Amino acid sequence: MTHEIWGEVQDALLHSVGENNYKTWIRPLEFATCENGVAHFKVPTNFIGNWVNRNYSDQILRHLHSAGATVRRIEFDVCTGGSGRAAQASASAPVAAPATAHDRDPARPMAPRDTGHAAADSDEADLLPGATLDGRFTFDRFVVGPPNELAHAAARRVSEGGPVTFNPLFLYGGVGLGKTHLMHAIAHQMRARDPSLRIVYLSAEQFMYRFVQALRDRDMMTFKQLFRSVDVLMVDDVQFIAGKDSTQDEFFHTFNALVDQQKQIIISGDRAPGEMEGMEDRIKSRLQCGLVVDLHPTDYELRLGILQQKVDFYAAQYPGLSIAPGVLEFLAHRISTNVRVLEGALVRLFAMASLVGREITMDMTQDCLADVLRVSERKVTVEEIQRRVSDHYNIRLSELIGPTRVRNVARPRQIAMYLSKTLTSRSLPEIGRRFGGRDHTTIMHGVKRIEDLRGRDSQVAEDLEMLRRLLEA
Repeated sequence: MTHEIWGEVQDALLHSVGENNYKTWIRPLEFATCENGVAHFKVPTNFIGNWVNRNYSDQILRHLHSAGATVRRIEFDVCTGGSGRAAQASASAPVAAPATAHDRDPARPMAPRDTGHAAADSDEADLLPGATLDGRFTFDRFVVGPPNELAHAAARRVSEGGPVTFNPLFLYGGVGLGKTHLMHAIAHQMRARDPSLRIVYLSAEQFMYRFVQALRDRDMMTFKQLFRSVDVLMVDDVQFIAGKDSTQDEFFHTFNALVDQQKQIIISGDRAPGEMEGMEDRIKSRLQCGLVVDLHPTDYELRLGILQQKVDFYAAQYPGLSIAPGVLEFLAHRISTNVRVLEGALVRLFAMASLVGREITMDMTQDCLADVLRVSERKVTVEEIQRRVSDHYNIRLSELIGPTRVRNVARPRQIAMYLSKTLTSRSLPEIGRRFGGRDHTTIMHGVKRIEDLRGRDSQVAEDLEMLRRLLEA
């Protein structure tokens, strides 16, 4: 085999694999020698050599045979001599300045400590893009309750390492329910367990930005090399790539490459994969092939637990301040849709109390948080809830508020009672009167029954969330 034959094969590959793939994967190859039926090629990095070997070796052999070369096998060797086209391709990639322990971005994976790794691998680890991890978002500071218990357990399991079981782990839920907290906690735990892991956490928007930047700079090879050489890839808010065809295509290939290498992928979104409009079916299918876990909207007990934990934290920052009985319970009842808003309200209260030097009382809470409480004011009526529930379960309104106790009516009635209690300011006796004159203890029993089922029955939880969204829209 000669360099002339390799030139002919390159021309043939340009037509068979396409211009983009040729520039990314074939052009960096430099023919070295051919001995005993084995053709040796120099490559800039191990990553490129492995990728070409997996995806293009058969095509290269076929074209070599067509050109008259007697080659049985091809092998790829990392170019270390600093000459030729492979060295030029390697040199074209940006090189990061050495990072000290003080100034290293905590979101970037630590370079492997094994001195046996090639220098190129260490450079790739330093170059890996990512977002900054929040030191507050750890498992110790995540309040667990029935709405997020399964998601927490799955995140814990993945963070322990070992064989890749849930791949990908897909966490989904509404705003402020703890998806990002769990993803940061996983990254912190993995890094504490094994500092040599190459972990990248970033938002889908950042992934898209990096991809567009690589296209603009005509440096897709570096982009592919960086993202497909990680040990753990974590992408937050994946719904933002919906409708972005080119970004979805690259995400799809990155996903497949990492799964093939048994690398862990963790993804979050605001809804289940099958419900993401504008997302390609093949990506939906990949996202559903692992463990898909829903973080349900918080219940009263979980919100109260979060507030109690935060009070302990802020009490240390604002010594001498106290909070009157009933304030936390009031906040947990009134601010029910978003944990971030709930935490922000508590921060505002402690800041206000520290400025005026007074106890956090109910009067101060209502004055200080008047705007937040107005936004959170429930304007849904019991009658509207009854109509929505009747339509959803395809039963007559007269049956819902009537005396019948058959199961297909009793369960929707209890769901309507629960929604009336949580989405309106009506008292239990008032709700009872609107449900055919029932006693307030009957309403209490129905509410408690649904609260119990919500944590155990996924169908009930999904129905509640759907009805809540319809009513609050």
